[in-house]
Amino acid sequence: MMKSMTSRSDSQMMELILNVASGDSRILAVLQDGSRSNPNVTADIFQDFDIIYVVEDPEPFLRDYSWVDVFGERMIMQLPEDMELYPPSPELAGAFSYLMLFTDGNRIDLVMVPLQSLHHFTADSLCKVLLDKSGIFNASPLPSASDASYQVHKPSARSFTDCCNEFWFTSGSMGKALWRGEVIYGQELLNQVIRGALLQMLDWHIGCRHGFRVNPGKSGKFYQRYLEPELYEKLLATYPLASLPHIWDATFAAIELFSYSAKFIASELGYEYPADWDEHLTAHLQHVRKLPADAQKIYGN
Repeated sequence: MMKSMTSRSDSQMMELILNVASGDSRILAVLQDGSRSNPNVTADIFQDFDIIYVVEDPEPFLRDYSWVDVFGERMIMQLPEDMELYPPSPELAGAFSYLMLFTDGNRIDLVMVPLQSLHHFTADSLCKVLLDKSGIFNASPLPSASDASYQVHKPSARSFTDCCNEFWFTSGSMGKALWRGEVIYGQELLNQVIRGALLQMLDWHIGCRHGFRVNPGKSGKFYQRYLEPELYEKLLATYPLASLPHIWDATFAAIELFSYSAKFIASELGYEYPADWDEHLTAHLQHVRKLPADAQKIYGN
């Protein structure tokens, strides 16, 4: 059972993070990235401490994981580089992460990064130096932290068409799944594939409206800030309850929103919108929704 305790303050956490680094000669520098480095994010009590310890060699820190006990009592810790089922991203090769959720509600995502791999991490525009014990950044200071690395980019005509193809082709599979009564599979198609294409299109929609100078956020995190209110409400309508009628309604809500947004982007960027896919698949899904459960053919008598 967890002890009752008061959450440590931001300043207490940061002091601890820096003191640990200052007292260990193997740690050369401390960097921060993530939301705490983002000037466009409103601070709140659930912000993680995304911290990088720069070291010559992470190996000595990996022989005994208990050294991180200094940061406090934990509810749970995840070690991505030490997992089989959920392996880490290839670009993190050489680094080692300690993702720690503490009993006081604070969280530190600590990454041990070898000096030779540091450039992969400092390429992130949110990366900022908190402590440089070895003068690593004396010659080449990092620019001021910003979310430039996360701003939505203008799509090529090919990428735009590919997104349309993914959405409309998978919509055809959606109709089949719902006619069969496959609620969970239908939900997964909607949430994993169709929604993925929809959110990509909405990212570009936001980019068009804001000169491709804003960050829509991971998985639509900042959509409420950047989408027109009426489109945001339409997006909420694409999140259904787990029943066939609700999933059908959500699918057509997604179709309406995708079609509107894609046509807007095509007009803004001078791209061709594949209206035939839209017309054919919308009509097909409307037909399949009305198709009797005991139908022997998709079309015809």
